[in-house]
Amino acid sequence: MRMRNKPWADDFLRENSDVVISDPETLNGQWENVFTANQPLHIEVGTGKGQFITGMAKQNQDINYIGIELAKSVIVTAAKKIQDMGLQNVKMINMNADSLTDIFEEGEVDRIYLNFSDPWPKKRHEKRRLTHSYFLKQYEKILGGKGAIHFKTDNQGLFEYSLKSFSEYGLLLTDVSLDLHNSGIEGNIMTEYEEKFSSKGQRIYRAEVEWRS
Repeated sequence: MRMRNKPWADDFLRENSDVVISDPETLNGQWENVFTANQPLHIEVGTGKGQFITGMAKQNQDINYIGIELAKSVIVTAAKKIQDMGLQNVKMINMNADSLTDIFEEGEVDRIYLNFSDPWPKKRHEKRRLTHSYFLKQYEKILGGKGAIHFKTDNQGLFEYSLKSFSEYGLLLTDVSLDLHNSGIEGNIMTEYEEKFSSKGQRIYRAEVEWRS
């Protein structure tokens, strides 16, 4: 879905740098100093309007969260949710996901969420998929070869591709659901897309993977 441009987004981001971090590269290895408490750090790559990450932050006050989103017209909505909810354990970064190792030190992140990522269905765009080995190498470094990735999508092709990519990379599949909303899972926080797709009866796929010890 194409988001309408918000000409005032740049001004908003500059004026709210306490929520949307303006120079994330300078905080590599120092993210604990950004939050009021030194706690485990979870990141969401592709936050969208922030429904998932704000819901997680509210539900888990003992965890710090960072949402990464490229579209300025979308990230401002997420930032406003954080402000309106008064959350102190979640921040945003306006950036592309292809340079995570410039932002986070090795082992600085404890969990990564990938929710409803662009499937990039054409073969020539395979390397843009967030579950391609190019990105898995970055995840491995910032997770320090530990931690986990939680992945959700409505796209069966991307899900099958991702399971294969995870396995070929040597990751351990610890939980796989082919129909999340009929799996009996508890505490699931839905994204905006998840609500939209599931309300139409579309199946939601989910996987948890981690590095082998």
